[in-house]
Amino acid sequence: MSIGPPSIKYLIEAKIEVNGVVDRNDIIGAVFGQTEGLFSSELDLRELQKSGRIGRIEISVNVQGNKTYGKLTVPSALDKYSTALIAAMIESVDRVGPYSAAVKIEKIHDVRGEKRKKIIERARAILYQWEKSKIPEEDEVLKELEEALLKARVIEFGPEKIPAGPDVGKSDELIIVEGRADVINLLKHGYTNVIAVEGIKIPDSVKSLAAKKKKVIAFLDGDRGGDMILNELKNAGVKIDLVARAPYGKEVEQLTGKEIVDAFHHAVPYEEALKQLKIPRGRKAVVALPEKLRDYAHEVEGKLMAVLLDENLNELKRTPVSELAQELQSLRDNVKYVVFDGIVTQRLVDVLAEKSGEVYLIGVRIGELSKPAENVKVLTLDRL
Repeated sequence: MSIGPPSIKYLIEAKIEVNGVVDRNDIIGAVFGQTEGLFSSELDLRELQKSGRIGRIEISVNVQGNKTYGKLTVPSALDKYSTALIAAMIESVDRVGPYSAAVKIEKIHDVRGEKRKKIIERARAILYQWEKSKIPEEDEVLKELEEALLKARVIEFGPEKIPAGPDVGKSDELIIVEGRADVINLLKHGYTNVIAVEGIKIPDSVKSLAAKKKKVIAFLDGDRGGDMILNELKNAGVKIDLVARAPYGKEVEQLTGKEIVDAFHHAVPYEEALKQLKIPRGRKAVVALPEKLRDYAHEVEGKLMAVLLDENLNELKRTPVSELAQELQSLRDNVKYVVFDGIVTQRLVDVLAEKSGEVYLIGVRIGELSKPAENVKVLTLDRL
């Protein structure tokens, strides 16, 4: 069975001005040529197109006198942070052939958001037609359903018009999430005192609202994006009491009702959450380990990959983080260092605890370890 390319999430729109006469192929060549090798191969435009994570780049050109003006559209199936980085890479193009050029990003469309808006509009039309055709005995049932829908609707809070639940101003408690989709998912499961920050710039309305509440919970994605939002909440001085996280690699908008309850149940105090941040919060002690480990740390960062090394730093295996525990079962007797882009969990410690010699387990951050092992030395990548 073949698997199709990922669905497009965002559409980057940019304009380009070239101080000379060129055609679209010249511009395309400049975009690919000048962005190649800027970052890892994971962010190479050609590789991203092959995997379907970046769609076909469309360019229209218009020659006026001795200048060429064009418009670029770039479909992206990447997350918002990677999409923004791709947009910045494209904007860095400054020459087309022998001519100087300037690229300016005009807008990044949220394709899924626009699709959701169309679906909601269609749902309203369906509901209207349904209500017109209802029979009298359905009146009370439809009335209750309409009241439930009104109660669970997303409102716009404050001058910034931030997405929020209808009880965000009345409740003594506040749940802060990242985006509108997170608000909708929590409303779906009965949480009406929720508000979104809509990006890493924390709105003033969120700061002032949090300051008035008896209890404030930050509920964030289980990835580096969630770490960034938490770091920005700290920098903005937002009052936070507890921090709940989605499971690693998941977003709040994807969670089931049970996963949401579990996340709140395992929420940790704000200061403890800040200590677990991957983003540096000041100078930390650096552990004296082989210099080569730092290279591996940079290599795996952001790729959800793990590298297993022996005591002579010979590479034993590379594996996705999701398969790390399984690989350690078969290779643990030879492993001395494990460098990976993931969370150090009790399960990984337990697997390595059965190894006779000392082993270093080096991840992005450290989860809850209820039973440490004397032979397993646990570190984070930023302490290398």
